[in-house]
Amino acid sequence: MFYRALVRFMSLVARTFYKRIEVVGLANVPTDGAVILAGNHPNALIDGVLLMCHAGRTPVHFLGNAKLWKIPLLARLLNALGAVPVQRREEHGPGADNRDAFDRVDEVLARGGCVAIFPEGISHTDSQLSRLKTGTARIALRAAARREAEVAIIPFGLTYFDRHRFRSQVLLHFGPPMHIDGHRLAAYANDKLGAVRHLTEKLRERLSRVTLNAPDWATLRFIHAARRLYKPMSAKLTPSIYVDLSRRFVEHYTRFAGEPDIQRLRAEIEAYQTRLELLGLKDHQLNHPVSARIAMTRIVWRTALVILLLPLALPGAIIVLPIAWLAATVSSWYSYDVDDIATLKVTTAVPILLAAYTLVTVWVGLAFGWAWAILAVLLIPVSLFATLFVLEKQAQLLISIRSVFRLAWLRSDIEALGDDRKKLVRAVRTAVDRYADPRIRRIFDASDFSGQ
Repeated sequence: MFYRALVRFMSLVARTFYKRIEVVGLANVPTDGAVILAGNHPNALIDGVLLMCHAGRTPVHFLGNAKLWKIPLLARLLNALGAVPVQRREEHGPGADNRDAFDRVDEVLARGGCVAIFPEGISHTDSQLSRLKTGTARIALRAAARREAEVAIIPFGLTYFDRHRFRSQVLLHFGPPMHIDGHRLAAYANDKLGAVRHLTEKLRERLSRVTLNAPDWATLRFIHAARRLYKPMSAKLTPSIYVDLSRRFVEHYTRFAGEPDIQRLRAEIEAYQTRLELLGLKDHQLNHPVSARIAMTRIVWRTALVILLLPLALPGAIIVLPIAWLAATVSSWYSYDVDDIATLKVTTAVPILLAAYTLVTVWVGLAFGWAWAILAVLLIPVSLFATLFVLEKQAQLLISIRSVFRLAWLRSDIEALGDDRKKLVRAVRTAVDRYADPRIRRIFDASDFSGQ
């Protein structure tokens, strides 16, 4: 009961923080039987929250860093969730002893439960998968061999559009299961270390198919720019198509990066990106140019919406804006890397928001009567969501106002960049036609590019 209630609450938190959470391949996760969910780890505790809410299994027993259990309140929560502490050798040295952890995981799998592991070992912000630890393979093979239980490893990938940005998007992609069958068990019986290493390497291959990996961030930035130029003007990319298309660009770029025309194309695209940044422009503003009349219409419409909803949003704004500022400040002060900013924002904002919600309700009850307190319980969440809506419209309003000024002051620069963009679009699509594998079905065909 507690677990299900917590999952519902955390799902609400996640869908408030992220504007869109797309789950792909959920059918690959068995609804019963022993399952190990194994995936990348780019966003600290947020990764676990998303998996807990969207894996389709209840409960999900996480393996977590033992140092988290040193925080008393967090330790109680983790124990209530059935999480298992694991000692990392990097922190505990040769004395790290995980026999109890392995035994607990073995028991969960023996009764057909679900375990979640991040084989990279730590959360990180690299542009590609880190070296996988062998623990996932050892746990799976050990459980299948000792208990004669059928175990399936489900690789999953988490891809964030902007991992710590409020109202961004995220993709959770589950790949096909890797079954611990008789062949793998026989290999494990003959050579435990070899079987573990082989299974770990196969898991890495599977994870590379559900994650987005590039040699470095500069290459990934170039890939995103090339993808935007290639995409048909009318196409709306879901997170899954976005990642799939980006992955194809990475794979083909790494194969043909040494070709002179590809090197020249990258240099031209990077120069184009630099000019955009110097002018404070985004590529989509050239791809979908907005006239001054349309921009003014949007300004009027969004201003009217903000004014209309402001009375409803104002009580929520009084509560949420100071908390949002505090969460942003805490995350900037105490984060060690980009991967834990979202975690710090959520873990700071949610408890304070709940406390503020409770205090306001009690104050209304004492000051005006408990009938008004019940009404406050119902209206405060509505006001909070109205606040979020107004803040989004205000951000769009500022974008529209800036567009009008840019149209007035940067018209010649925008026209020149627009011409350059058209040339780059043709160059990117020509390169795709030349280097794409004809055996792979295209995401977009010739009809999608007609008239562009």
